[in-house]
Amino acid sequence: MGVAGGELLIPTIVLLFGTDIKVAGSLSLAVSLPTMLVAFARYSRDGSFTVLRCHARLGIALSIAGTVLGGLPLGVHPEAILVPGLALLLLLSSIKVWRHATTE
Repeated sequence: MGVAGGELLIPTIVLLFGTDIKVAGSLSLAVSLPTMLVAFARYSRDGSFTVLRCHARLGIALSIAGTVLGGLPLGVHPEAILVPGLALLLLLSSIKVWRHATTE
């Protein structure tokens, strides 16, 4: 479903159901939580997280930078700009996935 549902689930909730972006983000997390918990338990058992330990500082730095940079537009730009931006992001992501799928 993308990065925490941001590429598919959030734009779908906003565009199809007309909810606020913040509500859509919360709904996306609520829907994704059971899947994330099961995946975390499964991958913890088979040692898949060892690579994350090797790159922990990079992961933390990218998470903080993404949170800050992703949150800045919410206080500056109105929803009338953010919603079409999410729709454009969804379109570009689907084109990228389509191209990737057809080249393999």
